Amino acid sequence: MTARASLRRRVHERFGARLGLTLFVAVPAAALAGLIAVAVESAWDPFRELDRRTATALHDHAAGHPLVIKTLIRVSEVGGPTPFRVLIAVVAVFLWIRGARRLALWAASTMVAGAVLDIGLKTLVDRARPHLPNPFAHAPGASFPSGHALTSALACGILVLLLLPLVGRAGTVVVWTVAAVVVFAVGYSRVALGVHWVTDVVGAWLLAVALLAATVSAFQTWRVEHGLRPARPATEGVEPEEPEEILPSDRPGGGE
Repeated sequence: MTARASLRRRVHERFGARLGLTLFVAVPAAALAGLIAVAVESAWDPFRELDRRTATALHDHAAGHPLVIKTLIRVSEVGGPTPFRVLIAVVAVFLWIRGARRLALWAASTMVAGAVLDIGLKTLVDRARPHLPNPFAHAPGASFPSGHALTSALACGILVLLLLPLVGRAGTVVVWTVAAVVVFAVGYSRVALGVHWVTDVVGAWLLAVALLAATVSAFQTWRVEHGLRPARPATEGVEPEEPEEILPSDRPGGGE
């Protein structure tokens, strides 16, 4: 291998994964979320009309179907910020006890950053919630971004990245699909119940993607600086080697 090729390989190992996550995921997602926030703040007519039409259509679709409304309310309750934050807190404690302290800190800090981002943007944008005739639910506070959508997307992303090393290649598609369905269901419920605009939910999803990509990129920096190869988060999770330490009973002779 030539010196140039060796240098290129070292640069790729050191910066490739982080640059990819930052330049092609975190920055575009954050920029789009920022544009939505600016459009929302300025009451841009195309977005305002999109929000109005979508909220009305989903509300009318659910009206007259008590079972649908009850399901939407239950999805919204189970998929709320508090249940997901408690879930990730429990997971973080479990990881810490099992010795995976880097993963525990990453999961906990990502959720804390999401909560701070949610509160900060709600205060900054201060958007009014929808006012629909005969709403199915009510919610306090400002509307942008949707805390349900942001927190559920972050939590599901964290869980997927923790589970990928455990499920193997065959389970990767299943895990990502289940997470996507849960995130979509929570976001849909918030708009259909009349407590959020669709741009609140889309903006929250973009913020979650940006924040998750940023924290995963930081985790990749730690890996490289400690001599570990860059992982492929989308298929391997954030730390492929860790399950061997977390679940020793899965190894031959373990758990005795």
